[in-house]
Amino acid sequence: MPRRILQLLIGLPLYGVGAALTVDAGLGVDPWTVLAEGLSIRTGIGVGWMTNILGLAILLVWIPLRQRPGIGTLANILTVGTAMQVTLWVLPPISGFVAQHAVLVGGILLVAIASGLYIGARFGPGPRDGLMTGLRSRFGMPIWAARASVELTALVIGWLLGGTVGLGTVLFAATIGPLVHITLPLFDTARMRATTPRGAVPAAPLASPR
Repeated sequence: MPRRILQLLIGLPLYGVGAALTVDAGLGVDPWTVLAEGLSIRTGIGVGWMTNILGLAILLVWIPLRQRPGIGTLANILTVGTAMQVTLWVLPPISGFVAQHAVLVGGILLVAIASGLYIGARFGPGPRDGLMTGLRSRFGMPIWAARASVELTALVIGWLLGGTVGLGTVLFAATIGPLVHITLPLFDTARMRATTPRGAVPAAPLASPR
């Protein structure tokens, strides 16, 4: 349990930091952050705070979908956007081809590591992931179709509102799945428990099989 809590407490803020880096790079962000950016532009509310607000709004949609939030779900709503907003406050403006692309790649890598940490802690899905699984269980939609339709809707609405769509959006979409496929086994606490003999000391995460 202490390891799981530690992973959650590290992974969620780290996700916010990674997302803030992709925003600061100015080359395009993931679909949900495009929506948060667009709403931020229209309302004047910081993009990090808007990320929290969106998470809460999505959680309300869980009710008709008959999904139940976990501790990790609630922590996600409170933590990710807050860490994102604080990071954006302290980050200097990024300019220049090399710097922008380096910050973008660094942000995506941090998001992948953070995803492995907080998902591997197994305290419940984030609000957006729960929306996808809720659509699958309630209406029988394939998870890929639920994800594609919801994220495409968020992307289009966010873009129309002024959110940043660009290379970063494409790079995030193309790489985050394979990257999390690598990081999640490193931090999956359930997998560690299943592969550790009773009474033995678990191996360090980096020693876990991929």
